Amino acid sequence: MLDWTDRHCRYFLRQLSKNALLYTEMVTTGAIIHGPRERLLSFNSEEQPVAVQLGGSNPQDLAECSKICEDYGYSEINLNVGCPSDRVQSGSFGACLMAEPQLVADCLAAMQSAVDIPVTIKSRIGIDRQDSLDELSHFVSVVKQSGCQTFIIHARKAWLDGLSPKENREVPPLHYDRVYEIKKAHPELEIIINGGIKTLSECQQHLEHVDGVMIGREAYHNPYMLSQVDGLLFGDDAEPIHRDEVVERLRPYIESHLAQGGRLNHISRHILGLYQAVPGAKFWRRVISQNAYKEGAGFEVIQAALDTVHDQAARVREFGENR
Repeated sequence: MLDWTDRHCRYFLRQLSKNALLYTEMVTTGAIIHGPRERLLSFNSEEQPVAVQLGGSNPQDLAECSKICEDYGYSEINLNVGCPSDRVQSGSFGACLMAEPQLVADCLAAMQSAVDIPVTIKSRIGIDRQDSLDELSHFVSVVKQSGCQTFIIHARKAWLDGLSPKENREVPPLHYDRVYEIKKAHPELEIIINGGIKTLSECQQHLEHVDGVMIGREAYHNPYMLSQVDGLLFGDDAEPIHRDEVVERLRPYIESHLAQGGRLNHISRHILGLYQAVPGAKFWRRVISQNAYKEGAGFEVIQAALDTVHDQAARVREFGENR
């Protein structure tokens, strides 16, 4: 989710669900230690609960960065051992670390020793031809010796050579059953499943076998699905928020960002899917896409987009009444 789940995206998604745990983009240890730390790690307290995802393979660096992230106020530290991109591999972290379970265990042990908040891991079911259930079980058995109790497992393997990151999200087949088997073999661990999950009905089915579900791109492209999460999965009896109310809640946040010198499209690019499957959705996307990037663009662009949605909805109602 690099370049997607930034702080603006997370603030928007938090308006839809108060219970879902949100994750940052993956941030490398080198960037935190040597780069613009405040820009990379700062977030709005209203985003909580939020976990930070780290990329790295040096135990000492990961421990140092974990402590830094804890001091920033994050609720969880997650080690990414699932990203297959060339850039990540060249830094010897991400999915290639699945070939070195003891190093992963050492990293997680160092991270846990440095902080008091939970430290978790996100992985694939395997890499290249090391993708059998036995090999995944071995990986989990070694890594859990670090004391890590939560494994988020993307139910696809990663090809480290020959497939792009996008293809690695689509080409390798999903094997949800292997994640289920890991939970059966390790009932003491919290096992969270990820990969290709598009509906809350699917989430409910997975929760019959595992402890949690992570949704990535579907929640980004169709974010309003999160408005049902609190009721269906967390037992919250509050009414789901209306899309229009989400827009209104974003108004002061957007205006504050603009007043600080930010641009509208820093935020608006994340809300294009809010009216997905609603009459007028394409007009919502078009108005924002064509205008939000312009110099001086403000909330009036969002209001104009919302007005087109309302106009289209009225036409649909009128058509239905006149049939």
